[in-house]
Amino acid sequence: MKLKSRTSSLLVVGVVGLLSPFAIHMLAHGSTSSPWPEPVEGQDQAPNKRDITLTARNYRFSPARIEVAQDDLVKLTVTSEDNAYSLTIDEYRVSRRVPAGGSTTLEFRADRAGTFAFYSNLTNDARHAQMRGELIVRSK
Repeated sequence: MKLKSRTSSLLVVGVVGLLSPFAIHMLAHGSTSSPWPEPVEGQDQAPNKRDITLTARNYRFSPARIEVAQDDLVKLTVTSEDNAYSLTIDEYRVSRRVPAGGSTTLEFRADRAGTFAFYSNLTNDARHAQMRGELIVRSK
């Protein structure tokens, strides 16, 4: 009988020893509220995800102007309707080739506000130099 009582006592002590000080406080005071402050509104919010499709045709991007908000996660799909192109945004260090009649996807976080040029950086035809557009990132 003494062994059973001692084992039960050790079990209780072991379980209590595993509980965090916070859990012990909660059990002792019957509290359900956290002793830690609530997060500030917007602090832990996930960024917006933006799916944008650009079309490249006849050495032009359509639309030629894209607007997103700062800190958006941008998924940019570029589809070619005729020739091979590319899409480059220097400030975000993204550049992808778009195969003729195909598509490609670039992903980045728009982490700084401003107006940034995007363009085709291919050089096999002089008309690539006229393929320009603007990425506008609105500040928070």
